[in-house]
Amino acid sequence: MEQYPSALLEKAVSEFSKLPGIGRKTALRLVLYMLRQPVDNVSAFADTISYARKNIKYCSVCHNISDTDTCSICADTRRDASTVCVVENVQDVMAVEATQQYHGVYHVLGGVISPMDGVSPGDLEIASLVKRVSEGNVREVIFALSSTMEGDTTNFYLSRQLKSYNVKLSVIARGIAVGNELEYADEVTLGRSILNRTPLD
Repeated sequence: MEQYPSALLEKAVSEFSKLPGIGRKTALRLVLYMLRQPVDNVSAFADTISYARKNIKYCSVCHNISDTDTCSICADTRRDASTVCVVENVQDVMAVEATQQYHGVYHVLGGVISPMDGVSPGDLEIASLVKRVSEGNVREVIFALSSTMEGDTTNFYLSRQLKSYNVKLSVIARGIAVGNELEYADEVTLGRSILNRTPLD
């Protein structure tokens, strides 16, 4: 364990190192950088994060991050509300939007089924997806989950939940390499995957 000259420094490093992908060495660099900044800048940074945590909402329809009860995508009448793209998380919404190839709406599950990680169907926004489809306004559901075993398991589970409804089920084309996370796919590949989606048998 590294020795820190200050207990406050050590506590700050410990907090930063809780962030995903941030080890203690990177955390130390970030904390030392912040300590070199004017106090007002650091306060503004902390206040922004705190305000965002308290005030950012999740869309009541699709569960995307939003500043209001209904996100800007769901509220946009130019979007095709009859086509719902199911994604794992908010980053995936941003990734698909960056392709500018998709004009429907989304449904954010909040993860994928993963028994190894203790994530069951009840932990995800699956019931609200089934409810959306059951209301009869959805014509197609596109599964745009990562090409992993967990993503495929979730696709299969969702297809079983939705098969009794009169709705087309499709999965994005496997232009995305197997084992890759959706958010790391390049925009051209992801865009083609959306356009060349295939029926889910």
